Amino acid sequence: MFIETSSTGYSVHSCGNSTNQGILLLHGFLGSGADWQFHAEQLRGSYCCFMPDLPGHGTSPAPDPTCDTFETVCSSLSELSDILHPEPLHLVGYSMGGRLALYLALRYPERFRSILLISSSPGLKTPEERALRRESDEKLSADITRDFEVFLDKWYNLPLFSPLKNHPLFPSILEQRRKNNPAGLAASLRILGTGHQPSLWGRLTENRLPATFFAGEKDLKYVEIGRQMVNLSFCPEMVVFPGCGHTLHTENRQLFLEHMLAFLESVP
Repeated sequence: MFIETSSTGYSVHSCGNSTNQGILLLHGFLGSGADWQFHAEQLRGSYCCFMPDLPGHGTSPAPDPTCDTFETVCSSLSELSDILHPEPLHLVGYSMGGRLALYLALRYPERFRSILLISSSPGLKTPEERALRRESDEKLSADITRDFEVFLDKWYNLPLFSPLKNHPLFPSILEQRRKNNPAGLAASLRILGTGHQPSLWGRLTENRLPATFFAGEKDLKYVEIGRQMVNLSFCPEMVVFPGCGHTLHTENRQLFLEHMLAFLESVP
């Protein structure tokens, strides 16, 4: 099912019976809610999945640079969760979607049941790091609008995407990415990029939700971030997926679903 929510501006894919517990699944940069469709189909017997196209992605409108911020986007996602399901939702977020999910869990804990982060982070720790990232993201935004095809080629040649690029699903994923609006993606990066996110490292101990962190064995940066988050008591443990990189939920769908279900079923 596809839902248009005029009050929040989001396009939302949904799958499952609304009387079941709900899951809000947030995709990564360049993706869309449709990225979760396979997983949602496997979960539909026990859960109702809601998969929004994040701002500037899929068919959701781009954020407005004159009034939107990372925080206001999270506020609109919190409002969306109230519209989608009468009870608190489980949160699942990958990469950019994970950063949004983490902010939601810390800022609006009463609206959610649990949080599962995939290849994500609490942001950058210092103002200097965030300023440098904003400069980098501004260059990326210009590259996206200058020649989107060249940008995609460079993006997926990054080492963290090497396992995905060799995966049988990669050609269809790349074709899906080409359907995005480059201007919308550039606008999203200028609002939701890591340089624009407030650092959440100092707030991890505030987390009140059952939580876990998934990382691919070959994605060394995020394996280390996950270990640091465990050490800071954000979650009791993390799961490292053997042979996987940054997109572990695509690279090994079955193992991801097994671990995801085990976590969800452990939530009181």
